[in-house]
Amino acid sequence: MAENKILICIGGPTASGKTTLAIQLAEKYHTEILSVDSRQFYREMNIGTAKPTQEEQDKVPHHFINHVSIHDPYDIGLFEKESMTLLEDRFKHHDILIAVGGSGLYFKAMLEGIDTFPPVSPDILVQLQKEYLEKGIDYLKGQLQEVDPNYFQIVDQHNPVRLIRAISIYRETGLPFSSFRTGKKVKRFFESQCFYLSPPRAILYERINDRVDKMVEDGLIDEVRSLKEFKELKALQTVGYTELFKYFSNEYEIKEAILKIKQHTRQYAKRQLTWFNNAENWMKWEDESMILF
Repeated sequence: MAENKILICIGGPTASGKTTLAIQLAEKYHTEILSVDSRQFYREMNIGTAKPTQEEQDKVPHHFINHVSIHDPYDIGLFEKESMTLLEDRFKHHDILIAVGGSGLYFKAMLEGIDTFPPVSPDILVQLQKEYLEKGIDYLKGQLQEVDPNYFQIVDQHNPVRLIRAISIYRETGLPFSSFRTGKKVKRFFESQCFYLSPPRAILYERINDRVDKMVEDGLIDEVRSLKEFKELKALQTVGYTELFKYFSNEYEIKEAILKIKQHTRQYAKRQLTWFNNAENWMKWEDESMILF
């Protein structure tokens, strides 16, 4: 493969304008977009994951949107492998590709590689999922803090998937999850330029609230209703879905569920922004003059 292949990465919190910017850049450079959004991978989750519209996808080729089913096992390790295969293929046709999304750890896996962890028995994962559904996220936090206080200090403590993953490694091996984290970076065959969007907080929160209202108007409630029999699947343990599952089980009134979606999405956006603010080699996007080849 020729030298000087460049991956332009556009990150940032939800509703920050990433999709629009990525499409503009892809059209300018006559190239393609790779989605780095761990929720948009799933075919069955459309409205609640704010996927690019069909019109937007028709403008520019997109990859990793509607990539797998919620019933398929999929994780960050598979994404790393598949993203490398895709980049090797598409860089044969383009010198520049665009990656866009808000999943910081998936960006990190794609750009730097990930540590290797031992396989975990499905029985352990099923048991932990059951414990989470019965006892809640505070139970998971307590479990992880007890067995791996070092990782507990840095993990996203609001993310049950991350908590379950770390606890499962301990239950499988008897060793803390943090002991398998080497932090070694893999040298990639392309260069990357990484930028993140960071609108003023008040504007971002207003966009989030408006987006949730638009999702409801576009049929979010019916979309989640169609998936409620699968609510225990890992892919559906996410903002916009869990709140409506609670509405369907009469834990919330509909107005409360929608308010909770807005609140939890704002909290999620704040955590995303914290990740990109602290991530090495990511620059806050100002304008296109920042892109240097």
